[in-house]
Amino acid sequence: MPRSAVTVSLVAEAKGGPFVFWHDLPAACVKAKSLGFDGIEIFPPGPDAVDLKDLATLLHDNGLKLAAVGTGAGWVKHRLTLTSPDASIRSKAKDFITSIIDFAGRFGAPAIIGSMQGRHGDGADQATAMAWLAEGLEKLGEHAIAFNVPLLYEPLNRYETNLITTVEAGVAYLKKLTTKNVKLLCDLFHMNIEEANVADALRQAGGYVGHVHFVDSNRRPAGLGHLDCTAIAKALNVINYKGFLSAEALPYPDSDAAAKQTIDAYRNYFGS
Repeated sequence: MPRSAVTVSLVAEAKGGPFVFWHDLPAACVKAKSLGFDGIEIFPPGPDAVDLKDLATLLHDNGLKLAAVGTGAGWVKHRLTLTSPDASIRSKAKDFITSIIDFAGRFGAPAIIGSMQGRHGDGADQATAMAWLAEGLEKLGEHAIAFNVPLLYEPLNRYETNLITTVEAGVAYLKKLTTKNVKLLCDLFHMNIEEANVADALRQAGGYVGHVHFVDSNRRPAGLGHLDCTAIAKALNVINYKGFLSAEALPYPDSDAAAKQTIDAYRNYFGS
């Protein structure tokens, strides 16, 4: 069955974003343990933001796994994307993501490419941007093999990117890559905007689903919006999904309540 995880952001520039816990990683780990989460997903400002030994101790002492590590600070803090018309920025973006892969990989966790994918326009047409994205995914996906983890690529909604916005398009794009080490991060919030049927999209994606952001239609914790979580749970069961369901949700009405709502929804829909 899928495992549960909760998000914690350490990026000051991301204030107001959809993360359950903020800034205090030790406190977040203690809270996650007390509620019964299996793991945490970290959104760090960079690979040196968290000491490796300290993180290993936190995870061990709280019985947690590192579910995934976000790269979004590369965009939020440094304005780096894989599809920038500036070759030096694309190079720096790949270096930043590589450093996050190296950080996360030591804990058996994948890195996430979401906002750092960028978009076309302002100096790059769609075909060119898609080619640059593929170039980045090829190199970075292969790099992640050294840690025996996939690279996670996240289709975003139309308001955040104009590259790939649906799971179906994401699967088609990954099939064209030479590397087979890139999987999809299926975020239920983005899917609610772009998919005709969220559960059907997950079923059709099958083994390409590598990670799920477990959140409701309004970015509040699962169960506080209008998504059909029962159908989604059945779809994930059909494709035998064993990865993490990670709460990239707003801390609504506050962090502790959001975490409690998420773990309650997880147990309700996934029976644990």
